[in-house]
Amino acid sequence: MTDALLTLNAGSSSIKFALFRRAAPVPQQPELVGQIDGIGAARTHLKAQDGSGRVLDDADLALAGDQPHRAALVQLVRWLQEHEAGWRIAGVGHRVVHGAQDYSQPIRLDDAHIARLREFIPLAPLHQPHNLAGIEALRAALPDVPHVACFDTAFHRTQPAIAQLFALPRRITAQGVRRYGFHGLSYEYIADALPRHLGAERADGRVIVAHLGNGASMCGMVGRRSQATTMGFTALEGLMMGTRTGALDPGVLLYLMDYDGMDAKALTRLLYKESGLLGVSGISQDMRELLASDRPEAKEAVDLFCYRIVREIGSLAAALGGLDALVFTGGIGEHAAPVRAQACRQLGWLGLELDAAANAADATRISTAASRVSALVLPTNEEWMLARHTAALL
Repeated sequence: MTDALLTLNAGSSSIKFALFRRAAPVPQQPELVGQIDGIGAARTHLKAQDGSGRVLDDADLALAGDQPHRAALVQLVRWLQEHEAGWRIAGVGHRVVHGAQDYSQPIRLDDAHIARLREFIPLAPLHQPHNLAGIEALRAALPDVPHVACFDTAFHRTQPAIAQLFALPRRITAQGVRRYGFHGLSYEYIADALPRHLGAERADGRVIVAHLGNGASMCGMVGRRSQATTMGFTALEGLMMGTRTGALDPGVLLYLMDYDGMDAKALTRLLYKESGLLGVSGISQDMRELLASDRPEAKEAVDLFCYRIVREIGSLAAALGGLDALVFTGGIGEHAAPVRAQACRQLGWLGLELDAAANAADATRISTAASRVSALVLPTNEEWMLARHTAALL
């Protein structure tokens, strides 16, 4: 039997899992990787493959009962038990979206920590409950194995205090209402990878990382530490996303409450599930579908997405005092060349010159040799960050 580290990323509609060999250092290539998609939808699907890319399973799941996430986790545990021959799970690393002000580092989980994390559900109502459900399911299945929580908010605790404040009365900010920022595991991975692509000196300069996917945000770094980010108190703020609004005048919410009679539940559904690329296009939240469509609504959604990227890059560059490098990551950032091109073409004033051919080929470096700002496309690896933190705590 070989010791392994299991990682779990339980989201609102999907569960990602991976198995890494326990070693020093932990190899970035997993021995097994998989995902359950479409939880809560008409079709829920599991796909898993080994480290060489050989498909181990590719099938729909039948989720019984009115708690599809819990049912999916039960099936995942059963699947892992059937496919872990030769591996002994020595630790489990869990992605947890919100650590509030309490947690700036990964922790080994116990009942007291879990109780505290449950108190943060109002801060991330669409993510934290699923993170906790994953923790509870795997703790029940693997009770003698240490479980580690790694927080998406932790990376941003290095931001200056002023960058975390809202212009609200102190009695409210004292309750923890402040800018937290998210996607921290992704940013931490990119920060770790930057010296290999930019060199040590430039990697420690003024860098903006654009994590673009169904959830999207950006982070401005200096010294590879977070200085400012687009998401705030919740994962709603900042960039337009697949189904989320991004930045929105709060007066719109007051208007909808007064004149459309919308309550908190209806507003939550509107802001998280019905807006963004899906809402503007009326077609899809999937950037691939929108880029392939010839409908004007699709083009408008893509144009707005890119416009918001450019606006936020300008804001972050101002906070950093300039820009030395721009990094694209995440599903859209890594694979949607037209989005990168449209955004970069509007950043010439910052000194960025796009290499169109390199961008079309999804090359690692997509800026020209003469460009004052380096532009890179780097795949993120949140699962490896989970495994690395778990190994460190063990």
